[in-house]
Amino acid sequence: MSELVKVRKISTQVEEVFHEGGPARTDPILRGSIVAVIDNPYAGAYVEDITPLMEGLKPLGLKLATQLIKALGGDASKITSYGKGAIVGEDGELEHGATWHVAGGYAMREALGEAFAIVPSSKKVGGLGATLEIPISHKDASYVRSHFDAMQIGVPDGPRRNEIVFALVMTTGGRVHARLGGLGADEISKFDGLR
Repeated sequence: MSELVKVRKISTQVEEVFHEGGPARTDPILRGSIVAVIDNPYAGAYVEDITPLMEGLKPLGLKLATQLIKALGGDASKITSYGKGAIVGEDGELEHGATWHVAGGYAMREALGEAFAIVPSSKKVGGLGATLEIPISHKDASYVRSHFDAMQIGVPDGPRRNEIVFALVMTTGGRVHARLGGLGADEISKFDGLR
């Protein structure tokens, strides 16, 4: 891993969703998040070229993607949805969170083996204990309506002023009681990331 990337902690959370008031599933939909809290090497100053951090984060992105797939049962073919995000501590800037776009997105695509859709993302600057809603969509077709969702991430003791929280989220299905029509996951045909 790059000398720019100093990890303080990694945290993983997995939910098993059986129902939301409707018929219960026998096989729950799994929703997982993994976050890494790292030192922000650019905190406290404006640095023109921050691409070294973007490059340096690639191994961390792959490590987190691989660990999250394992936490969700280990079978990458069962992952249907994904998203990514970042919370930058107060001494950083929003652009520092954007360094995760390449490292987080391409890492998930590599770990999953096949994923065509853009990875939805959100980022913000926030204080200790800040949370972030990460949008989720189907990994192969952005228009699969049943998989439009979001997951909240955060850590109680981060980000500190000079840290960044980087996150990935994945699921093994759409909303548990999705029933509003639109393109179904079983109707994906173009494999262009959209339909």
